[in-house]
Amino acid sequence: MDTAPKKITTAHLRQRKAAGEKIVVLTAYDVAFARLADRAGVDVVLVGDTLGMVVQGQASTLPVTLDDMIYHARAVVRGVTRAHVVVDLPFMSYQVSVEDGLRAAGRLMKEGGAEAVKLEGGEEAAELVARLIAIGIPVMGHVGMTPQSLHQFGGFKVQGRSADQRQRILAGARALADAGAYAIVIETVPAPLAAEITAAVAVPTIGIGAGAACDGQVLVMHDVLGLDPNFGARFVRRYAELGREAERAFAAYAADVRSGRFPSPDESYS
Repeated sequence: MDTAPKKITTAHLRQRKAAGEKIVVLTAYDVAFARLADRAGVDVVLVGDTLGMVVQGQASTLPVTLDDMIYHARAVVRGVTRAHVVVDLPFMSYQVSVEDGLRAAGRLMKEGGAEAVKLEGGEEAAELVARLIAIGIPVMGHVGMTPQSLHQFGGFKVQGRSADQRQRILAGARALADAGAYAIVIETVPAPLAAEITAAVAVPTIGIGAGAACDGQVLVMHDVLGLDPNFGARFVRRYAELGREAERAFAAYAADVRSGRFPSPDESYS
């Protein structure tokens, strides 16, 4: 008898941690790739503000707007039937006030179709997390290397190597869990710190560049597929080289058009 859930929920994800079952998270930004991720059995599809970099070509996630996130969330939701869908709150949609965060998260749920929202920050974000939980919006936290703070960090750098950073990140994760977050992303920290956080909180941890001890892992879809052949990070494992394949296909198409080989009689109407 198949006991796999027909729809992954926050409750299922918490049960995965208790059972010691790993959680698979992957980003997606449109209906086609969201559908493929869902069919492949991915547990959580994250509509990440990484779209600013991998879709829009920006140097960081900072320029992404709430309207951008809503647009891409709508597309992703149309392609998913089983996976849990969580959507990032973009930079400055929640940092000024709790009320701003409530409104922004509400729009992601109401207009974007999100099933949960993700936000960056530790202890400073706990009040907003608690308020969101109180009105029925599930929240995934995010600690460690938080990309919306890259200028404060001096770039995309490993966090948590110093004693002060380690204590801040650990305290932040605990505060998020205590406030009601159902899961916490841990990004680009030493593996021992991620293991310590995973043991310290009762909710699932999702690692990216944080070692194997986390309760699950997340990667950016473009990195998994090798869509940008020039990008590489230590924590990325490329499972395909679709960027090079796409370039070859485009070149072959262009050559066939220029030579008159496309379209053929079979590809034309009489």
